[in-house]
Amino acid sequence: MQTKYTYKQIWLIAYPILISLLMEQLIGMTDTAFLGRVGEVELGASAIAGVFYMVIFMVAFGFSIGAQILIARRNGEQQYKEIGDLFYQGIYFQVGMATVMFLLSYCFSPIILKRIVASEHIYEAATSYLHWRVFGAFFSFSAVMFRAFFLGTTQTKTLTLNSIVMVLSNVVFNYILIFGKFGFPALGIAGAAIGSSLAELVSLLFFILYTRSRIDCCKYGLDRIPKFRLDVLKRMLNVSFWTMIQNFFSLSTWFLFFLYVEHLGERSLAVTNIVRNVSGILFMVLMAFASTCGSLVSNLIGAGHSDCVAGTIRQHVRIAYVFVLPLALLFAVFPKLILGIYTDIPDLQDAAVHSLWVMCSTYLFLVPANVYFQAVSGTGNTRTAWGLEMATLVIYTAYITYIILILQLDVAICWTSEMVYSSFILIFCWLYIKRGNWQGRKI
Repeated sequence: MQTKYTYKQIWLIAYPILISLLMEQLIGMTDTAFLGRVGEVELGASAIAGVFYMVIFMVAFGFSIGAQILIARRNGEQQYKEIGDLFYQGIYFQVGMATVMFLLSYCFSPIILKRIVASEHIYEAATSYLHWRVFGAFFSFSAVMFRAFFLGTTQTKTLTLNSIVMVLSNVVFNYILIFGKFGFPALGIAGAAIGSSLAELVSLLFFILYTRSRIDCCKYGLDRIPKFRLDVLKRMLNVSFWTMIQNFFSLSTWFLFFLYVEHLGERSLAVTNIVRNVSGILFMVLMAFASTCGSLVSNLIGAGHSDCVAGTIRQHVRIAYVFVLPLALLFAVFPKLILGIYTDIPDLQDAAVHSLWVMCSTYLFLVPANVYFQAVSGTGNTRTAWGLEMATLVIYTAYITYIILILQLDVAICWTSEMVYSSFILIFCWLYIKRGNWQGRKI
């Protein structure tokens, strides 16, 4: 099977993304680790509120994925000047969307959470978190456009530097504001939200300063700020719209999973939040290679090498397994080692072990599933990717509703839902790459 990239070339593109994603995951880790030492209620509430915010954020992230696909295609076609237009129209759209999402969340999230959260303590803590967290939308929505630019042009080392700055900022802000250090009041879960929003501001400022000083702005058409162009935005939305909708529904079902678990009790929710954060480490490693695959697939098609796509996908599956499976095995063999990072409560650690084992085993399926899914998106057929995702999410939602809400099984069994999701999305995406008409897609 034909390939155009060596494993070394894939690694050189992927490792800066890997480091940047792991650094971003450290933000969630520090939030959970700090709040795990405040109390189980705060730990559980941060899961509900954190995923609620992620539903909002992933709409913007979905738009940036579409923008990244277009930027990568123009980069592959060597039409560099058009990249600047795509970037700035994306920024305009993201700022407008951040304003709308902020107002909607600020006004309606307390009402929504009141209706769906069973525990009054969880509700109060989650509302306190979201009250401050939504301010970060103004910074994170714009920052993901910079991420799309650097990924699409394969200048991924910048993401590593940015993530280091962001993580360090988050650790400092959270430590000061959660526990009340250096004369500041101890704000608890609200301090975690403020700290994360401030870290996103620092991240955006870094991207702006780095781009102005280190990037050839003239080459990519970034040296002039164009007026708003509806025709360019329409072209972007033609690719991005389905990714945005897909991300919204994908994270909404993930939010539904946490809501269902919350009805099993505060302990089950706290366990799920810890396991989610451990899973995040493995998932970020996986997504580094899956994102690289999506970007390289788009570049290959743009350069006229569609025949190399299938071989490139298989390369990414192999290299992702090499990195993910040993790490998952380490977590499974020494569960207390990783769980101790997130909480110092022995009973909570013991309760989380079985869920951790189930979660680690799901990566046998998640690795190829995510690589193939990102490859489908990389072809530019985002509407097809959306359709495949929706079909899978219907099955996933039915499964979690049955085993959690109806049967009320142990939280460890609930994590088998990830196996169900990844198995079906893998089958659907593999069939599309094998038999679908994607080679001549123009975007």
